Amino acid sequence: MNRAPVLFLAAVCAAVCPPARAQDESGDPEPGGRIVVGSKNFAENRLLGELFAQLIEARTDLDVERRLGLAGTEFCFEALREGSIDIYPEYTGTGLVTLLGRDPSASRFEALQTVRAEFLRRFDLHWLSPLGFENSFELAIRSDLVVPDGRNLRTISDLVTVAPDLRAGFGHEFIERDDGLPGLARTYGIRFDSVQPLLQAPAYQAAAAGAVDVIDAYTTDGRLLVYDLVVLEDDLGFFPPYEVAPLVRGETLDRYPQIGAVLGLLGQAIDEDRMRAVNLRLQEQHEAIEVVAHDLLRELELLPAGAETVHADLKPPASGLAAYMWSRRRELTRYTIEHVWLSGVALSLGILLAVPLALALDRFRTGTSETLIRIIGMSQTLPSLALFGFLIPLLGVGVAPTVVALWIYSVFPILRNSCTGLREADPDAVEAATALGMTSGQVLRRVRLPLAIPTIMAGVRTAGVITIGTATIGAFIGAGGLGQPIIAGVQLVNIQQILSGAIPAAVLALVADAALGGLGRVLRPRGVGP
Repeated sequence: MNRAPVLFLAAVCAAVCPPARAQDESGDPEPGGRIVVGSKNFAENRLLGELFAQLIEARTDLDVERRLGLAGTEFCFEALREGSIDIYPEYTGTGLVTLLGRDPSASRFEALQTVRAEFLRRFDLHWLSPLGFENSFELAIRSDLVVPDGRNLRTISDLVTVAPDLRAGFGHEFIERDDGLPGLARTYGIRFDSVQPLLQAPAYQAAAAGAVDVIDAYTTDGRLLVYDLVVLEDDLGFFPPYEVAPLVRGETLDRYPQIGAVLGLLGQAIDEDRMRAVNLRLQEQHEAIEVVAHDLLRELELLPAGAETVHADLKPPASGLAAYMWSRRRELTRYTIEHVWLSGVALSLGILLAVPLALALDRFRTGTSETLIRIIGMSQTLPSLALFGFLIPLLGVGVAPTVVALWIYSVFPILRNSCTGLREADPDAVEAATALGMTSGQVLRRVRLPLAIPTIMAGVRTAGVITIGTATIGAFIGAGGLGQPIIAGVQLVNIQQILSGAIPAAVLALVADAALGGLGRVLRPRGVGP
């Protein structure tokens, strides 16, 4: 068997994977160490992830890494199982129905006991003490909607009769999950005129604008305090209980047993009214998530005496995008460095694969090489999240799968241009070199390859811009980079936050294109090109 591809992939993984965390051979708790806190990609879960992180930082000597905003339940759960993250906030109903595949008809106590027992037995994952509130699915309608006899809609059963004339705007997970629309349709027999997939924040805006009539909401959503919506009663009791609790790896608790005690301080400490109020600060007042989490810990009196009031500098500036970006200059600098690293490593790996591959394909007939290039070009059609879904079981979440995905996307433009440049090298120069007695290999290395450099570099420039743009999607699986503020801003409908990531990413793409263009001019042989 040819081991070269295997060794090459192993080298890539070794280069991009973070080093494994060491454990004391005695099995005793480590005096220091690193803990990775994750969260899903909506505001409340991000906030709870930050809350866990700050509490651990305040009450232990552990270093805390944040991988907030992972792309949904399955991504978070898979990351936890394979060890890319140690903790994330999860909901008992989600664990019961989505992750265990159980029937949603369970009481609050039964749901918690079931997920605790099954997750421990099957996955060695621990549900710690619930935080004290439920955040259940519910349906909300515009307040101006009425049933034919003039009564206001109050229950989901009331909605069934008029639903065929209504437009629904639901979250992607709600549309797919069995404790969402599919199960709701079976239980109530409800059918809508149309169902539009929408992120949580835009769904509220769409309802306010009259673009949709019904949305899925959450019981602790702060926007319910602002938007003119009516929450419908789940009169058949379809939705399961959704108590929120820290979900932690057993291995993590064995290594750092203090984590259980520290996060236990949050047990039954937050009620629905308090959670709705802090969610409102994130969703409508656009306060920094670090500030809101710190303030909540202070209100709960969970910060140690004398703990400094960190994150005060992250409060939103009075006005202006420039002031907003300046107030976040440190984290934007860090995101930019991460983005450059992700893109640079992926592009370098793309060059190392594509150019030698083009030289190898040059030995084939044009028809054969074109077929192979087109097959490789199909990689450009792979959706990023689908590719991540394939890579995460192999490489975990974070940097490694992101770099590998970007590497895959970078290969085709470089390969296509390299093959084109080699094939279309000046025939007179090639003929002259052959007449001088050069072998085909010498002609390739000394004549055709140098002549192809301008075309190859054009492909590298294209791949560079594509890689920098696509790297933003890595924030969905905890890779960091400038996608972090973009995705968080989309979820929170914070235009300043979106632009604080989008503008540096655009500038970075322009700078990279110019730099690679300059490199191409340096590498270009004299007398070739303009």
